[in-house]
Amino acid sequence: MQLRGRVAVVTGGGNGIGRALCERFHREGAEKVIVADLDLASAEAVAEAVDGDAFAVNVRDEDAIKSMVDEVVARYGRIDLFCSNAGIIAGDGEPWWVTSAPNSTWQAMWEIHVMAHVYAARACLPSMLERGEGFFLNTVSAAGLLNQVGDAAYSTTKHAAIGFAEALAITHGDDGIKVATLCPQAVATQMIGTVEEGGTAGVDGILSPEQVADAVIDGLAAERFLILPHPQVADYRALKAADYDRWLGGMRKLRRRFGNPNL
Repeated sequence: MQLRGRVAVVTGGGNGIGRALCERFHREGAEKVIVADLDLASAEAVAEAVDGDAFAVNVRDEDAIKSMVDEVVARYGRIDLFCSNAGIIAGDGEPWWVTSAPNSTWQAMWEIHVMAHVYAARACLPSMLERGEGFFLNTVSAAGLLNQVGDAAYSTTKHAAIGFAEALAITHGDDGIKVATLCPQAVATQMIGTVEEGGTAGVDGILSPEQVADAVIDGLAAERFLILPHPQVADYRALKAADYDRWLGGMRKLRRRFGNPNL
C-alpha cells in the first residue's frame, strides 16, 4: 500500500509511535489522517499539525470505535488503513512472580491489546469487504513473537494479538483485506519511561518513533505481514523456532542479567 490519497485511522495517535505514524502518513500524501486518542487534546494537536480529524476514543469501548468508524466512513466514503496502535505496559510487580500483576492489569491489557483489534476489524470489515479492499496495521511488539521479561500480561496479550492478526489475514486475505503487524523492540516513547537503556527490550538499541514510522512505510509498501524495525527480531524468532528449550534458557539468562525489571 502507498499512502498517497488514502484515508488512515491511527489509534493512540496523540503521542509516540502513533504520532509519528500520523505525521509520516501526512507527508506521504494521505488524503486524510484520523487521529484517535484517549486524550483528546493530544489528538487535536496532532490532527492540527497533519490537517486531520481528531477523535477522543477509549479503545476498550467497542461502541466508541464503531461510532468513530461510522463517522469517518460517512465523511470520506471509506477507511483504507486502520492502525490499531494504542497500548499500555505495566510490569509484573512485586514479588516479581509471573502471576504478580493484578487481574485489573490483565483485563486492561486484554482489552487494549487484543479486543481493540477485534473491535476495529468488526467495525471496518463490512465496508472494506463491500469494496473488496482494506488494510489493517496492528501495532503489536517483538514481545508478541518472543517475550517481555518481567511483564507476563503484556507478553501474553501481545502473543494473542499476533494470533488474531494471523486469523484476520487467513480468513479475509482472499477478500482483498491486507494485514500487517508492527513488532518493534524498545522505542523512545512514554512506555519505556525512565527504565535505563530500555531494560531487556533495549538490548538491541532504542529506536525513535520516526525510525519506526520509516519501517512502517517500507512494510506497507511491500505488504509484509511482519514489520520488524529491529531486524534482529527475525533472527531471535528463528532461533526460538529451531530450539525452543535453548531459547528459553537464553531468556532466563537475560532475566538474570537484568534482575526484576519493569520492562
